[in-house]
Amino acid sequence: MQTNCHLSVLIHQQAKNYGDKTVLNYRDFGSLKWKTVSWNEFSAQVKVVSNALLNMGVKVQENLGVFAQNTVQYLYTDFGAFGIRAVTVPLYATSSEHQLQYVIGDAQIRFLFVGEQEQYDKAHRILPLCPTLEKIIIFDRSVRIAQGDPSAMYFDDFLKLGENLPRQSEVETLWSQASNDDIANILYTSGTTGDSKGVILTYGQYYAAFEANGRCVPVGEKDRVMVFLPITHVFERGWMILCLTLGAQLIINTYPKEIQQSMRETHPTCMCAVPRFWEKVYIGVKSKIEKAGPVQRSLFKRALAVGRKYQIEYQSRGRRAPLPLKLEYEAFDKTLFSLVRKQLGLENAHFFPTAGSYVSDEVEEFVHSIGIFMMVGYGLTESLATVSCDHMDKPYTVGSVGRPIHSIEIKIGENDEILLKGPTITRGYYKRDALNAQAFDPDGFFHTGDAGYLKDGELFLKERIKELFKTSNGKYIAPQMIESKILVDKFVEQVAVIADQRKFVSALIVPAFAELEEYAKDNDIAYESMEDLCKNPTIIKMLTERLDTLQQQLASYEKIKRFTLLPKPFTMEAGELTNTLKIKRSVLNKHYAAEIEEMYVEN
Repeated sequence: MQTNCHLSVLIHQQAKNYGDKTVLNYRDFGSLKWKTVSWNEFSAQVKVVSNALLNMGVKVQENLGVFAQNTVQYLYTDFGAFGIRAVTVPLYATSSEHQLQYVIGDAQIRFLFVGEQEQYDKAHRILPLCPTLEKIIIFDRSVRIAQGDPSAMYFDDFLKLGENLPRQSEVETLWSQASNDDIANILYTSGTTGDSKGVILTYGQYYAAFEANGRCVPVGEKDRVMVFLPITHVFERGWMILCLTLGAQLIINTYPKEIQQSMRETHPTCMCAVPRFWEKVYIGVKSKIEKAGPVQRSLFKRALAVGRKYQIEYQSRGRRAPLPLKLEYEAFDKTLFSLVRKQLGLENAHFFPTAGSYVSDEVEEFVHSIGIFMMVGYGLTESLATVSCDHMDKPYTVGSVGRPIHSIEIKIGENDEILLKGPTITRGYYKRDALNAQAFDPDGFFHTGDAGYLKDGELFLKERIKELFKTSNGKYIAPQMIESKILVDKFVEQVAVIADQRKFVSALIVPAFAELEEYAKDNDIAYESMEDLCKNPTIIKMLTERLDTLQQQLASYEKIKRFTLLPKPFTMEAGELTNTLKIKRSVLNKHYAAEIEEMYVEN
């Protein structure tokens, strides 16, 4: 049963319901040992944080910064702040000093909570440039504080300010005064262009989102939910707290690169993820199939064909499969597919919300075929995550982003733009009146900038309107759709399509270097550097053939005609990626101007 109350008291209400039952699984910074926290312990720590914040002088609706990776302390801080009607402003742990300084200045932050050494060092360096910043509270006790830094204190010492709950009567008064109109968070979008803008999220939005998602997302008390995406990300944040309202257990993954190992150690039943996670799973399984012997390879291809027929042609459409097909699928499910799931740590897979970018049909079909329910959805920071998602109890179509959740109104506007209205939609951007006037039309609909259409109750996306490219021949190109087809190849790590105002489509491709080197070794290709390998004619020919195969279903004007292999990846440090790993096309066009122009030189 869902406990959908004001976030200021959610953890305490759930502690009354679940007591000493485990709610959090986590590892200390740098540790390999998993620890647990009960609902009662969670509630007690949140109360201590609320008291400590009052003793620090935090005011009602004051903005507090949290600049950290996923940690148990992050949750204590968030809910402790909610308990005194303060606002948390999450920052990605990978944010640059410039981004950090901008948000602290824009949100007028006095108190900043940071994770590890990297976050503390950045905060310390910009301290003189942030006149409002008074205190840096550090989650990781092993962080080395700069000599003579009076602004810094460890989270352990901060908690001592709230020991024995000296201000608890005031905290409880604030609980009683809490309003759904209060701001809960300001989430600064990383943005592919320009400065970040702060999206206001109120407690009322959260309440409406949990009510709507609770009707169609079947997470429950038996689920073990991996917290993998940054808690800063609205998708993970909304999903994670929804899981808490429904009594699920959380597994906090601090280091993204360790996710595969974390899954095998903790066996989650659910996890929200972006498509790139599943693309890598798909590439990994495909690679193993390719390397297997002929009998095993033939068997697995048969299994995937049966899995696709059973899951996509029957189950997804709500149709009963013929008995022979059902029996054959069940046989493969108990043998091959269960083995794949076990290797992923997903022996008890329930369902896996997936959103954030274009999901390729090939990957979606594969995930369903091996017996994992990929719940594809669509949402924005401004809609507090979910606008639509697949429903497990209703037919779904591969290629759609599911059915609209309860209470949200969708209208298709000019240029097929998706317009949104409802209680889960933001009331606007923080201190950005001019932008708010542009974002909402006179009828109160929010303009998403995404193009799409509704068919048989499901929402289908076309493309970001501003990211549609128009070739010099007048043809419109959807770059993300093309990129999603290329990213399923094991030799491709990153890709950026080039087409705007060009005669044809080209691409910058960052190869999967380890795979490329292995191919070179197997084919006796000599090279002295990665630059050599990326220019090797045999490598180029091999990748051209693979790209031709991947693009067979595209129209001729959509196909990549030429590409350049790059010897180094796109990075956040170079400003080429956002914190959510979306490519910044304008930056890439500038950084690789010479390589791009070379692709359009007439032979």
